[in-house]
Amino acid sequence: MRKKIFFILLLCAPCLLQAQERKRARDYGIQIGVMKTGRLNSITDVAGVKVGQTTLIKGDSIRTGVTAIVPHDGNIFQQKVPAAIYVGNGFGKLAGSTQVNELGNLETPIVLTNTLNVPVAMDALIGYTLNQPGNEKVASVNAVVGETNDGYLNDIRGRHVTKEDVLAALQNAGTNRVQEGAVGAGTGTVCFGFKGGIGTSSRKLPASLGGYTVGVLVQTNFGGVLQVAGTPVGEELGQFDFSDKLLNNVDGSCMIIVATDAPLDNRNLMRLAKRAMLGLGKTGGITSNGSGDYVIAFSTALEVRVPYTTNNAVINTPLLQNDGTSPLFMAVIEATEEAIINSLFTATTMVGKNSNKIEALPLDKVIPILKKYNRIKK
Repeated sequence: MRKKIFFILLLCAPCLLQAQERKRARDYGIQIGVMKTGRLNSITDVAGVKVGQTTLIKGDSIRTGVTAIVPHDGNIFQQKVPAAIYVGNGFGKLAGSTQVNELGNLETPIVLTNTLNVPVAMDALIGYTLNQPGNEKVASVNAVVGETNDGYLNDIRGRHVTKEDVLAALQNAGTNRVQEGAVGAGTGTVCFGFKGGIGTSSRKLPASLGGYTVGVLVQTNFGGVLQVAGTPVGEELGQFDFSDKLLNNVDGSCMIIVATDAPLDNRNLMRLAKRAMLGLGKTGGITSNGSGDYVIAFSTALEVRVPYTTNNAVINTPLLQNDGTSPLFMAVIEATEEAIINSLFTATTMVGKNSNKIEALPLDKVIPILKKYNRIKK
């Protein structure tokens, strides 16, 4: 009997090993782009930026969650950060976007969740802001909440995310490496027909170019023809949208959050946000008709923060010149591409609502394809 059990475990070992060894792209020797990453290769490489998550996996049909991005440690309403939001395709429910682009700043953290839980996330984020010391007289809060639709794996109509779940994500936010894959707001998402999720990456400019850091976090839930480091992985696997063999649902959405410590205002943050969409395109995404694809970019630089109250009628703010932005543009393209790929590499197979099953990207097949195209660096 013991020998039989051991034999069964031996047969299952490769499956268990694959589940335990889901790693990021660089851990397999895949180098995306040419620029150096930050220390953690994460959005949290931008000093002060924190990320917190709540993952909801309950019963056979709840597969959702919350991801919160906090720009700095202080009171964000009192010390707002310059920001811009670029709409790649507007089939989405991004709350708070118009004020961000009108005034050019963020005054709350950013919360990501599923489509039908945007209102509860806004409610929680408003309460979080009103309750912060110093905000006792605040009577208007522009809560920024993004979403993707996880309704294939998640009982989205049940609206299972609560205010407490959102507050938990905000309260557990930290500056360490961000957990990736099927976690937080990416728990129930699907990308290129495989399990998507949360992914992150960063780029660090050399001192000669300012030494600035650009960090990206993504919530991936979209389709197209997957490419990894320029390799036609989706085509090689025979799994891509609008093929004769497989007609996937390409609709879904992608939220892209960009943070930088470069002193940029709304205008150049908008230019930076636009370039992030090029990173999505390099992975094979097509921003389909039903995909809500948004980029929220903000700067954490102390010299460009916008005080809620000031005695000065004129703000004298030092800003990076236009000629200094090109390295940041390249950095955000590379970091966005790698963050999306990391969301796929780290996500695991998931079964959810109505026994719907989404397989993880089959790394046992993908790695040989990348070797075939000479994209593995070690």
